[in-house]
Parts: sequence; structure tokens; C-alpha cells
Amino acid sequence: MINIIVTSDPRYQVNKLAIQASVLDILKRNNVTGNIEIGVNIVGDRKMHEVNKKYRGIDSTTNILSFALEDPVSASGLQHVRNLGFVKSPDKILKLGDILISWPELQKDAAAAGVSTEQQARYLVEHGTKHLLGIHHD
Repeated sequence: MINIIVTSDPRYQVNKLAIQASVLDILKRNNVTGNIEIGVNIVGDRKMHEVNKKYRGIDSTTNILSFALEDPVSASGLQHVRNLGFVKSPDKILKLGDILISWPELQKDAAAAGVSTEQQARYLVEHGTKHLLGIHHD
């Protein structure tokens, strides 16, 4: 079972089903199956700025951040699986991590690229999901 949890600031018109479908497609293309959980959080620039500053030390907003769950051992009892780089949880669900997307930045990026917000959302979701899978860009 793959569980994709999409949360969104209520101010934004987000197609949560399209985001879930994008994540599922990326997982399928990368042969990822099993009991998996991924969070996708759609936020505003103020929240993204706050998170970017707190975790990356960058005092500005950004379009996307990905947070993979790879803690060796945390208070929740998650254990790092060294050879795979993933977390093995006691409930047998592979919690890949969370993706944060700034909806205002996504809209700006879509306008600049001349694409729809849905196309830009798909691009960012793919980018973030790949990071959670350990696939990084150059």
C-alpha cells in the first residue's frame, strides 16, 4: 500500500488527486513498491521562508524542499537501514519523508516557464520525490 498524504493551505486551489497521481507515477517509474508513505505539503512563502531559514540557513523562500527520513535512531524508534539509505519503522511502513512546495513560488515558476500550475506542480513533485528516493541532480 502506498499512502501519499497531501496537505494544503486552504488559500490555494490545489488538485490533491493530481499530486498523488504524480507521486504514484514517479514511484512506479522507479520500481518502488510496498508499504510506503510520503507527505506533500503545499505552503505559502512565509512558511517556506521560515523552514528554509531554520533547516538550510537560507534567509529567503524557495520553491521546494525535501526532507528524507534517514535518522540513524530517533525518539520515535525509527532505525536507519544502512545499505538502502531508508528508514525501517516498527509499523513496517517505509516512510520516505516529506516534500514542501511553496504555492506562490510554484505559480511564479509556472508563469515564467509558460506552463500551467498543474504542469509545474508535477515537475516539482517529481523533483522532490526523486530526492526522497536518493536520486539527486548535478
